[in-house]
Amino acid sequence: MTLALYGHPFSSYTWKARIALLAADLEHEFLILDADHPEHAEAVRFAGPQGKFPVLRDGENLLFEATSIIEYLSVHHAPADMLVPSDPDAAIGTRMMDRVFDNYVMGPMQDVVNEYLRNAENPDMVRITEARARLDRTYAWLEGWLQFYPEMDHVTLIECAAAPSLFYADWVHPIPEALPRLRQWRAHLLSLPAVRTCVEEARPYRAGFPLGAPDRD
Repeated sequence: MTLALYGHPFSSYTWKARIALLAADLEHEFLILDADHPEHAEAVRFAGPQGKFPVLRDGENLLFEATSIIEYLSVHHAPADMLVPSDPDAAIGTRMMDRVFDNYVMGPMQDVVNEYLRNAENPDMVRITEARARLDRTYAWLEGWLQFYPEMDHVTLIECAAAPSLFYADWVHPIPEALPRLRQWRAHLLSLPAVRTCVEEARPYRAGFPLGAPDRD
């Protein structure tokens, strides 16, 4: 049975799961959540306690949380050692970096976005400043980490997490020119075919970005 992914083209966590599917060349349906497909939203509400997407359907199995979806694909569908290494120590490092991108890049980026969603005319600038400072700390740490992580075309859980988080974080709080490795790596990630597909599919929805989408990737 064909895999199906429920999500939205502009959603960063949808990107995260879809990048894995595309990079592993796994046949799947992309079932978009919108007003024209209420049945898709119903499936998502049924899958998890908060009704959040993405959700992967594989036969009777419903998986939610993007990292868990990628772990499942790694075990059941993707080529061996592609998304998550089979070596236990390498897998620990991969999972650690997945959490870095979700918690320390995507998290503060989303905190800024949430302030503009809450009150676009009068966002809480104290919270926004704090979130931007957390991004600065993470950016600087990643610049150092990239000395030891080679740029490659192979997609792992790390690239799946990094590409969408850095894509949107750089919109919210641009990566400084003083961090050339991180700026280059972001550009490299956005050039990967699986990531490029997500970028282009999201393009029609840019007008909805709360801070105003910049005219660039």
